[in-house]
Amino acid sequence: MHPPYDTAADRQPVTLDRRDGPYGEVALRRRGAADDADAVFEIIANGCFLMDTSDGRSERLLVRAALDALPADRPAPALLIGGLGVGFSLAEAADEPRWGRIAVVEREEAVVDWHRDGPLAAVTARALADPRTAVVHADLVAHLREPDGPRHDALCLDIDNGPDWTVTEDNTGLYSPAGLAACAARLTPGGVLAVWSAQPSPAFEGSLRNAGFTRVRTEEIAVARGVPDVVHIGIRGA
Repeated sequence: MHPPYDTAADRQPVTLDRRDGPYGEVALRRRGAADDADAVFEIIANGCFLMDTSDGRSERLLVRAALDALPADRPAPALLIGGLGVGFSLAEAADEPRWGRIAVVEREEAVVDWHRDGPLAAVTARALADPRTAVVHADLVAHLREPDGPRHDALCLDIDNGPDWTVTEDNTGLYSPAGLAACAARLTPGGVLAVWSAQPSPAFEGSLRNAGFTRVRTEEIAVARGVPDVVHIGIRGA
């Protein structure tokens, strides 16, 4: 995701936690003083910026767009969010009473800890306490390919920086034909796949169509500098 460009973000970052895991190093940094309400928290993976708390509009849109694409009369749709990140997508889901079951899959134990007992609890404490919410500690690609896994009415995926810009090589499999087939298999008929990306990807739109998704479209969210964030959306056929 795009790094912040506001005044708080320009300050020298302070590393609050750094851990080594099976996918490399993951770190949580803060820009701004600890008592600063405008402090920005960043997640860094293997030295590369992933996301921060400066602007959660596109992460929230990811969930809203998926719900809007579902039939209005579908009762208590089940949602799977791929990647907890800084928590804006989960918070958006929990703020919407229409969602039924909400599962969020996160492979980094450190990220879950930062939400349960760390600074990111400010974003997700209420969502994590919601009885609809379940946190699954797993690699998303492997989780989607598990046989006989539960189906969902919507998959909202915010993994890495999108189809064309991955920090972790293994994540490219999610956007491959096999990965998209796994997503389709975990969706109910008429279910929605929504994928966040740090930049538009016409090639990925084609990949969605080739994988059998219909009504493929892309929504853009303007950012302070550079290309817009986007959400790619496709519908699984009946």
